[in-house]
Amino acid sequence: MSSSRIVITGATGFIGRALCRDLQDAGYEVVVFTRDPARARRLFLDCLTVAGWDGQTANGHGALVSDARAVINLAGENIGAGRWTKRRRRAILKSRLGAGMGVVRAIREAKFPPGVVIQASAVGYYGPRNGDLLAENAPGGRGFLAGVVRQWEDSTKFVEHLGVRRCVIRSGLVLGRDGGVLPRLLRPFCLGLGGTLGLGRQWVSWVHMADEVRAIRFLVENDGLSGVFNLTAPRALQERDLARTIGRRLKRRAWLPVPGLALQLAYGRMAKETLLSGQRIEPRRLLESGFSFAYPDAESALSDLLP
Repeated sequence: MSSSRIVITGATGFIGRALCRDLQDAGYEVVVFTRDPARARRLFLDCLTVAGWDGQTANGHGALVSDARAVINLAGENIGAGRWTKRRRRAILKSRLGAGMGVVRAIREAKFPPGVVIQASAVGYYGPRNGDLLAENAPGGRGFLAGVVRQWEDSTKFVEHLGVRRCVIRSGLVLGRDGGVLPRLLRPFCLGLGGTLGLGRQWVSWVHMADEVRAIRFLVENDGLSGVFNLTAPRALQERDLARTIGRRLKRRAWLPVPGLALQLAYGRMAKETLLSGQRIEPRRLLESGFSFAYPDAESALSDLLP
């Protein structure tokens, strides 16, 4: 395939911004499908092509998708932005299914199919688990988040019937300097109130932003790879150990646990399914495919992010 064009939905989000920068630096032509073109142009300073998109239809963008090197679908409402009210649960699901259907419709309109579709997903697919080590062949779990993630993954599955290679990336908590979960984890420590969430026994599967974007590009560029890939660092850890590692980097004690009941009162169902439970994930297929993590453990990742 001769085209160097990569189409990205959700490019103005935390992962999307970093991915666009990485792909541009690697010499790709990046095209952004977005519901807010003005914001995208401000963020990227007109350094890439911005196409207005309603987040659910082809919008006449079949020509931009045609013969593209890849279409990367990251679009979706932020799951961790607040309580999962009934209205918010509908918005979370609708945003993901709509974006997936829009991608499929654009590809169906394309004269030539793209080389690959990279479909975003999350380790929430596996539902709340204990300490079992989970590879990609582990069954899906139960709960609102697991159900949303399963449908999110399936939203672009039809492209496989069109002969398009598809990779699904089940990401863990992505740690980066300019957004995401890390600033929220740091805030209590900066106030002298750092500690575990609940008992701190829940497993946290995470990945450094640099490895997140490197792994996505790895899947774009390796034509023989398809299917589901866990996108987490090889060394998951329990939340109490993550809190202690952060405390050491900041030279602050992790001494004040936040009671689980308080988190559930504040955040409801979202706290129960995310903050107070987790999964111990193994990125087996990425490792077997030859991908090497620059930051395989929390100590090395936080040393880079919190120098």
